[in-house]
Amino acid sequence: MTPPTHPEDHRPAERAEAATSARSADGASPNSVIAPARRLVVKVGSSLVTDEGRGIDHAAVARWAEQIAGLHELGKDVVLVSSGAIAEGMKRLGWPRRPSEIPELQAAAAVGQMGLAQAYESAFTARGRHCAQILLTHADLANRRRYLNARSALLTLMGLRVVPVINENDTVVTDEIKVGDNDTLGALVTNLVEADALIILTDQQGLFSADPRKDPQAHLIREARADDPALVAMAGGAGSAIGKGGMLTKVLAARRAAQSGAHTIIASGREPDVLLRLAAGDAIGSCLRAGSGKLAARKQWMADHLKVLGRVTVDAGAARRLREGGASLLPVGVTEVGGEFERGDVIAVLDPDGVEIARGLSNYAAAEARLIRRAPTSQIEAILGFIEQPELIHRDNMVLRQAPA
Repeated sequence: MTPPTHPEDHRPAERAEAATSARSADGASPNSVIAPARRLVVKVGSSLVTDEGRGIDHAAVARWAEQIAGLHELGKDVVLVSSGAIAEGMKRLGWPRRPSEIPELQAAAAVGQMGLAQAYESAFTARGRHCAQILLTHADLANRRRYLNARSALLTLMGLRVVPVINENDTVVTDEIKVGDNDTLGALVTNLVEADALIILTDQQGLFSADPRKDPQAHLIREARADDPALVAMAGGAGSAIGKGGMLTKVLAARRAAQSGAHTIIASGREPDVLLRLAAGDAIGSCLRAGSGKLAARKQWMADHLKVLGRVTVDAGAARRLREGGASLLPVGVTEVGGEFERGDVIAVLDPDGVEIARGLSNYAAAEARLIRRAPTSQIEAILGFIEQPELIHRDNMVLRQAPA
């Protein structure tokens, strides 16, 4: 069904066309990351959709809807990850400060999600677009079947030209299933839908070499590799009292998104028409580029686990073979088994120093792995009475950890 047209429908397209000839104020060279991208994930922080924490800023929400409508007109698919539910819930409940207890946060999220969904529904409808609310937890992404179901739902919505509006399901979330912040959630969704780029919009210009509020010599990092370890040192601490994310979560999100080949832009959401200008090629904010490598879909799913059910520690020889030779993990190289997991669960592999070097699908449950650790393959059947596979983790079901996530 063709969405209804409205008098303002032409405005985003006109503004996108006008932005094509525009460039950032400091004359930076054009940005080639967003312009050719077909599928985008856009994350907007609490400060960009709320009125200084006093509930939803409906005018701001309308501006985001207008720009996303403009991206649609340019042929781009967009998934929106939006904060703001807890701040709206605080307003409706009359709470002056963000609560710290989980039941109160859950209550605020439940109340606030109503207002957030209503705001986006009204804003997109006014521009002839439909949107859909999607609430996720880490458990939805850690379970392979639920992961694929979520992916199918999102791809179907985008195929229908519907804008998915995603938030963490704070109403039911606990520490065990918590993603933790919407920067990380944005990266997980980027990998889930295999987006070309992640745009993280904040109240800062981008990533600086140091905290610009404390260091007058700090300069904006225009472009860098997402996996550059120096970026973590540059990232600052937590942000405002309303939002939870600081620059560190954004840098780590960029690193995570890069695992599926997605580039990340960290930019100020206060910039006029920031999304349309990025789509036109403007160099705004910090561009953290992905490397040439891209993990296959199943390995990406394994890498995206924020929490794993178990872990095995390996000796130095096994660690070297995993790192350098792309070998499978045999039980004989395992020195310790931790946690409780079943066959087929994702577990972490640690080197003798406790550093995670890989993760993968275990061919044995934890109790079985404890019995066969340090045992050569020829003895597995004698110990267990059966043999599922000669490897504890086959290399095809393992992803190496190049850097901390």
